Amino acid sequence: MQLSLFDLDHTLLPLDSDYEWARFLIRMGAIDGERYEAENERLFREYQEGTLDIAESLAFLLAPLAAFPLAELEAWHAQFMEEVIRPAIRPSAKALVARHQDRGDLCAVVTATNEFVTTPIAREFGVPHLIATTIESVDGRFTGRPRGTPSFREGKIVRTEQWLGELGHDFSSFSDSWFYSDSANDIPLLLRVTRPVATNPDPRLAAFAQERGWPTLRLFE
Repeated sequence: MQLSLFDLDHTLLPLDSDYEWARFLIRMGAIDGERYEAENERLFREYQEGTLDIAESLAFLLAPLAAFPLAELEAWHAQFMEEVIRPAIRPSAKALVARHQDRGDLCAVVTATNEFVTTPIAREFGVPHLIATTIESVDGRFTGRPRGTPSFREGKIVRTEQWLGELGHDFSSFSDSWFYSDSANDIPLLLRVTRPVATNPDPRLAAFAQERGWPTLRLFE
């Protein structure tokens, strides 16, 4: 059996779902557009540069989830899927996932983006397992705080190992382990698997992959 892991944003999707969710909330009038847009842009830039403070980022990005009842958030998310996510999904990305599933791999999406935003997206790709940043909730309402280790940088290894352990596995259980990612932030997990694939890589990852002789895949060209 083989293990196949997929990053989400700019890997399976040609966009950043966290960033686009914030832009969607601005369009819906749910959050202050001018202030939020500027901060959203700053955090996205820091993520790309590899300087992001994940605690600061999550405090900002999860705050809107605490401001509204879950039913309202879910209604907005259904609209978000219809207007933003489904039109962006490319056949090439779905075919990549299907290829691994058809041969019987254990497949999971591993993303730093929170579970509320990404659960329906992973479902859209037909991936049964999702490792995403989890969110604290009390009495059926989000608090705006993360729960446990965020699945970011080395946290992706921690969370993946926890998930595998719950299934009675570890990385050594598999003849090969694959991880597809676009981001240099994911180099820790890319180094952990036997088959790293730089997928639509950012400039820092592209250079690192070339040095290591890793294959490069471009799904959206």
